[in-house]
Amino acid sequence: MLTCAVITVSNTRTAADDDAGDLLATCLQEAGHRVLRREIVFDNRYQLRRAFSECIADPQIDVVISSGGTGFARHNAVPEAVEVLFDQPVPGFGELFRQLSFNEIGAAAIQSRCVAGIANDTLVFCLPGSPGACALAWNQILRPQLDHSTRPCNFACRG
Repeated sequence: MLTCAVITVSNTRTAADDDAGDLLATCLQEAGHRVLRREIVFDNRYQLRRAFSECIADPQIDVVISSGGTGFARHNAVPEAVEVLFDQPVPGFGELFRQLSFNEIGAAAIQSRCVAGIANDTLVFCLPGSPGACALAWNQILRPQLDHSTRPCNFACRG
């Protein structure tokens, strides 16, 4: 079991309509993981760094998964805010997500700037804000990689 944080990046969402955050929290719990923290953060580079840094610094949190703020809109700041916190990027995550997404939404997949990395031994995955994109990332990448039984390797047993 991994202990996780779910961060929703949005200037408009509330706890009542955070569909992507709800989906991620439910998926994590159904897979046997614990969601210790949920937060909605305004799409501002410095507020994002604060929220992600708090999770990364918390020794109880193994994984941070965020939704939103990864597109090409002027206010989307997640990659710029979060990548500087990584000790190690996971470049294949964004590449694989865009490949899988292309099969569902075509060339629009190129507009995803989702990123992943490891910071202070905490896994960080930043996903697009749509529930469909979050479900795709969870089902095709995150669920198997956060499962210690996935072979030949997984993120749950890194070390």
